[in-house]
Amino acid sequence: MNFQKAAEDAEAYIIKMRRYFHRHPELSLLEVNTTAKIKDELLKMGLTPIEYDNHTGLYCYIEGTDSAKNRKTVALRADIDALPITECSALPFASIQDGVMHACGHDCHIAMLLGAAKILSSHTDSFPGRIKLLFQAGEEVSYGADFYIKNNFCNDIDAIFAMHVWGDFDAPYISIEEGSRMASCDNFRIKIHGRAAHGAAPHKGCDAIVAAAHTVVSIQSIVSRMSDPLVPLVITIGKIEGGQFYNIIADKAELTGTVRTHSPQLRMAVEKMLRKTAEGTAQNFNCTAELDYSYHVGPVINEHNTLTSIARRAAIRLYGPEILGSMPKTMSSEDFSLFMEKVPGVHAFIGARNKEKHITQTNHSDKFTVDEDILKRGAALYAQFAADYLTEP
Repeated sequence: MNFQKAAEDAEAYIIKMRRYFHRHPELSLLEVNTTAKIKDELLKMGLTPIEYDNHTGLYCYIEGTDSAKNRKTVALRADIDALPITECSALPFASIQDGVMHACGHDCHIAMLLGAAKILSSHTDSFPGRIKLLFQAGEEVSYGADFYIKNNFCNDIDAIFAMHVWGDFDAPYISIEEGSRMASCDNFRIKIHGRAAHGAAPHKGCDAIVAAAHTVVSIQSIVSRMSDPLVPLVITIGKIEGGQFYNIIADKAELTGTVRTHSPQLRMAVEKMLRKTAEGTAQNFNCTAELDYSYHVGPVINEHNTLTSIARRAAIRLYGPEILGSMPKTMSSEDFSLFMEKVPGVHAFIGARNKEKHITQTNHSDKFTVDEDILKRGAALYAQFAADYLTEP
């Protein structure tokens, strides 16, 4: 099966789908119309979409030639949600939803997987086993994948593959590399409690704002002095709230932030260091601190070398060895890691940047767009990887 040619034949459809979903974005876990449109497209292909009660997203199967009980099943995943961003791209198919935009490229992921579905459903004699397509809701809130895992999506699959269009990576290169590719994402809230007093008599109170300010600085010593400098770690305080009035010593303050790392071991050690630092710093100012720490997603690690090799060979089979590019690992996160903790998986990046076409904005920019020439390549890679995985002994 020539998946490259099939993807080229389907290119107009893939681009049409991308532009439709870009124009009609929906926020995480609210992708009702997006799910309905995907369902409609799959039904036109003769497939049977399976939905969830009171939850967005869906999946379906494409049956190959082998119906034996020991056949393999490979999953292909695309995320479908958008971001709370007002689009400023001036594209003719820009978002018509106020304050909502596909600024991360999930519109492309939907279109590429629909393109792969169109190709594979028309050539079921080209692979044994079966392919399970997942259109996943809620990736941007870091826990969308968890719903599908808890509802047994992974129970009948042997492997899973996903990819992401990337604004810092040149089109049309594809990065399929071993090791850590994206960071974990865990969030925290530190509540600092002091004692209020008149602003003219600070010695009669315990200033929670001063304690909070020193806590922000002290937390950075975790990165610079408590963790291995060769292991990437980011601790960001993104929000500070505190105080009541200009002349009142604040009796409480709150810090909210995120932690990112590529190391599963360091990830599990940060909470203890963060709690010790926050409590100790607050105590220096006669205040107290309490930490609320929530674990979301681990790092995306291509640790199954056989799968990574199959994906790389699939890309080479389609477009030659020159298609493979190298992209540095990123501190951004992806809840695809939750699937990879349950079944063997591999994650790829497709370059979206094209300076000659003035396409240079990064993901999550209000002007983000992609070189649409890459979309057929993504569809072809989805299809080729699935067929190759099922054909491999």
